[in-house]
Amino acid sequence: MKALLLENIHEVAVESLEAKGYEVELLSRSLAEDELVEALAGVDLVGIRSNTKVTRRALEAAPGLKAIGCFCIGTNQVDLAAASELGVAVFNAPYSNTRSVVELVIGEIIALARRLPEKIEKMHAGVWDKSAKGSHEVRGRTLGIVGYGNIGTQLSTVAEALGMRVVFFDTADRPAHGNARRMRTLEELLEISDVVSLHIDGRPGNAGLFGAEQFSRMKRRAMFINAARGMVVDTEALRDHILSGHIAGAALDVFPVEPKAQGDTFESPLRGLDNVILTPHVGGSTQEAQEEIGWFVSGKLAAFDQHGSTALSVNLPAVVAPALVSGHRLGFLHRNVPGVLARLNELLAEQGDNVLGQQLATQGELGYVVTDVAEPVSPASLEQLAASENALWVRTWEA
Repeated sequence: MKALLLENIHEVAVESLEAKGYEVELLSRSLAEDELVEALAGVDLVGIRSNTKVTRRALEAAPGLKAIGCFCIGTNQVDLAAASELGVAVFNAPYSNTRSVVELVIGEIIALARRLPEKIEKMHAGVWDKSAKGSHEVRGRTLGIVGYGNIGTQLSTVAEALGMRVVFFDTADRPAHGNARRMRTLEELLEISDVVSLHIDGRPGNAGLFGAEQFSRMKRRAMFINAARGMVVDTEALRDHILSGHIAGAALDVFPVEPKAQGDTFESPLRGLDNVILTPHVGGSTQEAQEEIGWFVSGKLAAFDQHGSTALSVNLPAVVAPALVSGHRLGFLHRNVPGVLARLNELLAEQGDNVLGQQLATQGELGYVVTDVAEPVSPASLEQLAASENALWVRTWEA
């Protein structure tokens, strides 16, 4: 069994997979499509972060690939439709780096409000500029959170503890935490917020969400933070509003185009601007978060490959299959049409395969059933299942 881990994934993931019997190759950089196509030959599991794009072409060139682990929150770097069609499971870490991102955002809010980037730059240049001009406390200020998921809600709680007022906007119906108030529209949030912080996902509909119109609606001298996805913000429009003085400061951790490897040149229209914090996509890059992500995602990959569990898969039906401690297991991923489960059990009965337990889940066009049996499933049953018109794959496991 072979696993390929890219983009300097934490060593704990290597240790976890090696302990489960995998041969692990660890690379510190991302791979372009041609490189990935070549690298996936003979690989069972692949782990990536945010820079490696797993395209349909790469997936189709790797028929032995069983699962992809996104060692981060987002999964928009993977062609999920193609992965689902090919029966490749995709896992991510939706919760593991939440606290790290929140702490970075809180630090940026305070730094921007106190105009610390300018103070720091002048001190390094040997200039003593002891002044309170433009410097404010965050207590009593209004934080507008766009996207009230795992990160947005925890940011809401921590910001309130600092004495900030919190408002939020989300297209989903999410309950408010603490004293936070839901805004009915994004425009309403922009008009009353002293700080606007984005925490939305990378779905295609969010591309270019925040541009000149949204910056114009923000309060004069408000601050802007993006620790979500680079593609949701028009950085040229942000530059214009910073230079005009409408936006007092900004902090960005993500960008529309990011360098592929350590040391590569970073280009952005925001470079060199006063009171602008630019960080190299490090919101979740703490030792604590990366270790937790490494442990969590590697565990999901191995549980799927070795026991058939799709718990927390982002693209396959969720079957929480426990570790197989005795007997045998049959996994059957299929198109979600009527009669598939009945036919499966009919085949097993015809061959005298005694079912000990069974779990079925469906999601959209896919269905997944895990069946535990006392003895190995007969070759005849496996052959007929694999040949059925609705089958994507059939796999077996032995305790």
